[in-house]
Amino acid sequence: MTAGPAAAARPRNRKQLIVGAAATVFSERGYHSASMEEIAAAVGITAAALYRHFPNKYALFAECANVMVDRLVAALAEVPSDGALADVLAAVTRVTVAHRGAGGVYRWEARYLEREDRRVLKAKFAHVVGRVADVVRREHPAPDEHLRAVAALGAIGSITMHHNTIGRRRVEDLLLASALRVAATDTRQALAGAPLVELPAAPQPRTRRSEILAAAVPLFERAGFAAVTNGMIAEAVGLVPSGLYRYFPGKADILAAACLQAAGLLAQAVEHNLRGAPDALLALTATYVAYSFEHHALTSVADAEIVGLPAALRRPLVAAQREHIAVWEQHLRQARPDLDARQARVLVHAGFGVVVEAGRRLRWRDTPEHRAAVAALFVGALDL
Repeated sequence: MTAGPAAAARPRNRKQLIVGAAATVFSERGYHSASMEEIAAAVGITAAALYRHFPNKYALFAECANVMVDRLVAALAEVPSDGALADVLAAVTRVTVAHRGAGGVYRWEARYLEREDRRVLKAKFAHVVGRVADVVRREHPAPDEHLRAVAALGAIGSITMHHNTIGRRRVEDLLLASALRVAATDTRQALAGAPLVELPAAPQPRTRRSEILAAAVPLFERAGFAAVTNGMIAEAVGLVPSGLYRYFPGKADILAAACLQAAGLLAQAVEHNLRGAPDALLALTATYVAYSFEHHALTSVADAEIVGLPAALRRPLVAAQREHIAVWEQHLRQARPDLDARQARVLVHAGFGVVVEAGRRLRWRDTPEHRAAVAALFVGALDL
């Protein structure tokens, strides 16, 4: 019996197509919000056909989490061992930009992968970081080569975390130049020139509503948003589960309220520290870094979970972020008239990526030295 037309037309790379589509859906919708039916529709197959390739959503997610880092490892393998830093980072940049739509998977890989899968993935990332760090050490000798390597990779990886439209060649050039500056930054003298900034004090949990917000964020960070139940949050503040609904319709509303509260604190800090600042961009940088260290638990949860919130809850959070970026864009273009609006936004996001990865590398240990070092790397990303 010969195969029918449908079988003859079946693409040989169907599994690859599934993984590519799934990574995009996971990035745009969040791991828990995405469904196998949605992924199947994106590929143009039935859910039953999808399950013939992957037994469940977790197996597909684990595959997606490995694909990007495997691409990076393969790209770096093609660069000679004595290759220049520019060649190494260019290889990383090409892969990352080419697959920017699927890169959001890395918001959740550490949180949602099982222990053994995390261990394997961590080893692969360590290989990539180690390769970059070796070249950083060779070309820019200093004791913090691993910090500068992860920060440079953070600048490049930032392109996966936003949707600004810009030509591929332009964005590759921007990110590569930014990453090279970050890798060359000498952070040892950073503390001497760091501006002093103030952050508004976080609201004291004097009401039941504020107590719920204060208790929920650490739970979300430790266990992951999906694993935390309303009962766990209620217990943390001495309520029965049904009592929580007097204050919030559900835990998604709690996360959104906490993020809006933090965005308000950041906006206040920016307004205060820009007032009379001799260098607006340095003040902005120091403020953002201080905020990130101060509220790293919430920012880590927000980076991972906001994408999965219902649109109505996500909308004001996105608006607050855009307002904040608009302030950066205005001051960056004043300092660098060579940049257009799109280029400026790409570089601002690159700076944010530097803060995330450098902060993680430092385990968010909040010291003046660490804040100053991360701020110096951010400044390097912007080429100020």
